[in-house]
Amino acid sequence: MPDDVASVPVRPRRFGRWAVTLWIVLGLFVAPILISAAHLALKERPHWSRASHVSTGQAPDPATTLEPVVQVYAARTWGLRGALAVHTWISSKRANADHYIRHEIIGWRLYHGGTALVRGPGRPDAMWFSNYPELLVDLRGKDVEDVIDKVEAAAAAYPYAATYRTWPGPNSNTFTAFVGRQVPELGIDLPPTAVGKDYLTNGAVIGPSPSGTGYQVSFWGLVGAMAALKEGIELNLLGLVVGIDFQPFALKLPGLGRLGLK
Repeated sequence: MPDDVASVPVRPRRFGRWAVTLWIVLGLFVAPILISAAHLALKERPHWSRASHVSTGQAPDPATTLEPVVQVYAARTWGLRGALAVHTWISSKRANADHYIRHEIIGWRLYHGGTALVRGPGRPDAMWFSNYPELLVDLRGKDVEDVIDKVEAAAAAYPYAATYRTWPGPNSNTFTAFVGRQVPELGIDLPPTAVGKDYLTNGAVIGPSPSGTGYQVSFWGLVGAMAALKEGIELNLLGLVVGIDFQPFALKLPGLGRLGLK
């Protein structure tokens, strides 16, 4: 071999490492979103004006349930946003009450009443624009009356009642996560599709996780990380969450949500 050829230094291929990183990003963030969007496209969806908001029967009947109850629900949002995100809310019923109170943030209410915070009688477990809600928290018993007091105080203290942004927050999931941080008795484990849950209030960068069992770092809900006993480990990139849950084991992916044992 000629000396001039043999003396040429061999440089390591850096493109290979970049390619692996790119495939990991595509596999964890982009592919799940595309799968979720395809599923939504194949699903029959009524116009929002004809969408159902009927009760799903997951909440105990107040006519026969005397004890206080607190429940937290999550349901896919209406329209294309449903491929990525859920809407969450909190329902409560005091002892001997004949109805439930729903606590939630509804964006369009801000433009009609000056506040997006809605607290009033409503169906606790209703479909959300024909999307079936998942029950995240179900607390019952005499001690729950104190939890309701704390939920109502936290809802009243929510600092963004007059502000709403679909992405990255503050939105309905920011509200539910805020109440969860103020009331750790709820033990809320919000799904990875609860976009906006990582938007920490009042400009905070470090705070407790929504369940109160760990901590998280978040920059305006756009980039961050979380480690908690209940939520597991999560990485947030542009409001999209990838993570691992350990109790029980599950994989958390954007759009698809939590995949694993319930």
